[in-house]
Amino acid sequence: MIIIDADACPSKEEIIALAREFDETVLLVASYAHRMPEYENVIVRQADSVPEAVDIIIMNEVKPGDIVITQDYGLASVILGKKAKVLSPRGMLYTEQNMDGLLEIRALHAKIRRGGGRTKGPSPYTKADQMKLVQILRGLLTKEI
Repeated sequence: MIIIDADACPSKEEIIALAREFDETVLLVASYAHRMPEYENVIVRQADSVPEAVDIIIMNEVKPGDIVITQDYGLASVILGKKAKVLSPRGMLYTEQNMDGLLEIRALHAKIRRGGGRTKGPSPYTKADQMKLVQILRGLLTKEI
């Protein structure tokens, strides 16, 4: 199964098309603040807009071998512990090797913001990001990665 943290994933249609090519089930999980359209042969789960509601659904649904797409480092860390593959909407494959560094950066940025400072947000999502996501996802689906 491919599980998408759909609140912040701009390439849902591309992921769904690739999943169909490989006859994979897709689960879109989003808060009610981000209404999801109906897609044929796609499961849509909506959650309250409280913090971590979407994450809890994803954590409860994921099984070993699933693929999860999220930009949430904390969620990615939990999913890795459940023996699933995790990648960002930009095509970055999260691993046990890079997770500690990503979580450290997230904590540092949160500390700066709590202290009144500012941190740089993500760059705009590009076609190159989308292409990398599709390439890495295809590699996971073909077991080449």
